Amino acid sequence: MAITAKTVLSRLRLKQLSLLIALDQHRSLRKAAGDLSMTQSAASKALMEIESVMGGSLFERSRVGIVPNELGRCVIRYAWLLSADVDAMVQEVSNIRLGRGGHLSVGAIMGAIPNVLTDAIQRLRDEEQDISFEIVEDTSAHLLQMLDQGLLEVVIGRVVVSPRPELYRYELLRDEPLSVVAGLAHPLSRARKVCLQDLEPYNWIVYPSRMPLRSLLEREMSDAGIAMPTNLIETASAFATVVMLRKSPNLIALLPKEVCEFFSSQKLLKTLPISLKSRTQPFGIVTRSSGTMSAVARRFIDMLKLTK
Repeated sequence: MAITAKTVLSRLRLKQLSLLIALDQHRSLRKAAGDLSMTQSAASKALMEIESVMGGSLFERSRVGIVPNELGRCVIRYAWLLSADVDAMVQEVSNIRLGRGGHLSVGAIMGAIPNVLTDAIQRLRDEEQDISFEIVEDTSAHLLQMLDQGLLEVVIGRVVVSPRPELYRYELLRDEPLSVVAGLAHPLSRARKVCLQDLEPYNWIVYPSRMPLRSLLEREMSDAGIAMPTNLIETASAFATVVMLRKSPNLIALLPKEVCEFFSSQKLLKTLPISLKSRTQPFGIVTRSSGTMSAVARRFIDMLKLTK
């Protein structure tokens, strides 16, 4: 029998969707049942009902517990989104009843924060003060995971890091030029010209592996015939990077140019006079391809477009 939206809506309950989310979190029927204050037999019966509606098994047993299969991962992803939509509805109804302007959860990569994110938020708050924001700074990969789970409504980042970019709406904003930066006490902080070979004696603070900024640095080092150091410090935190650069004269980092310019203007860091050959991947506005956006999210996106 073919699955139809009418069938799903008539047979599935919100409690069953909550069970799927709990199973995704705990990978254990017993723990998921306990999380929802259900007996294990009741949880097992509810899971069988979900699988009956979906026309197949959603989980497989493994050494680490029950693991969702391809069908399970699909259904779980929509369970997260439906749960987030219910949360958003409750929040929006509450705001309307209290006469408030709304709430927006937005994620951004480091390079989008100094100008793109902050300018858009300021424009929106200039129009309406009574809007609350939750801001998450992280890598594009982690932000897309949060978007999938409905924890964020808008992301400023890249979809190329996702194995399923077709799941998202994407609108290009701008390129992200990069700079090499060091603390004010770094031996090269007063140099007039620097090349990559000059950086060999120093240690690097880098973005996590498989991220675009990390790949670009590895490409630049390879083209210059320099081996990538093994004693790297990996972090996606701008704050951690700045503090470590300030405290150690032997560290350098590759950061978005706008981030470097901000901290350099505050006399916290020094941008080294070195040019990079590689171009970075641009970033843009990312939202879920399915579902509807809140009014405040649509207005925020309009403000983001003004930063192009």
